[in-house]
Amino acid sequence: MNRRPIILGGKDLEPEEVPPPVTERTLPHKWLPKEALPLYSDKGEADMYLFKTAEEKVRNHALSKVDEGLEVMGFLLGEVFTDHGHEYTVVRDVATTDLEATSVSVKFDPEGFEALFATLECARFRYVLVGWYHSHPGHGCFLSSTDIATQKGMFDRPYHTALVVDPVRKHIDAFCLSKGEVKRRKFLVYWDEFQNPYHGESVRVRKLL
Repeated sequence: MNRRPIILGGKDLEPEEVPPPVTERTLPHKWLPKEALPLYSDKGEADMYLFKTAEEKVRNHALSKVDEGLEVMGFLLGEVFTDHGHEYTVVRDVATTDLEATSVSVKFDPEGFEALFATLECARFRYVLVGWYHSHPGHGCFLSSTDIATQKGMFDRPYHTALVVDPVRKHIDAFCLSKGEVKRRKFLVYWDEFQNPYHGESVRVRKLL
């Protein structure tokens, strides 16, 4: 039986108390621009954890349009949790559809929403829209005035993140709004235990009697 995905409204969201992904399976992104590095100089908590497969989809989507010089965009899908009073998001997947794009702008093609909803139906977990991603090919990672308007109009919850990728310079950075102002957001890439081929501690040799 196929079930439609459950999208929870932000105002009704009551985050669970859940520990974040373990540090042994989290890393800063290798494409972080140098101006973002001070945020990662300590081992403090992150505000967003980006699942490895979701990160690959975002990066590959941006790279797929490098030769054409076109921007891309999509939604970040995931969950919101708290850990000892610290709220954070876990991005499980992404969703996108046909786009109308140039080298400096991008928006969803209105005729592509049916395909977008079909993509959302493939999500097999309860999720919220925890943000969006888009690319700035060759222009660096920042939020333009249009991006800020989008963030204020559609993604104004404290947990909402704007993930920006420059596939030409190979940079990636995350931003949010804090009291109406743009603020850089610390995020880490994480992976499941068995996605690491060298991670076998959970399989123990059975001792024969």
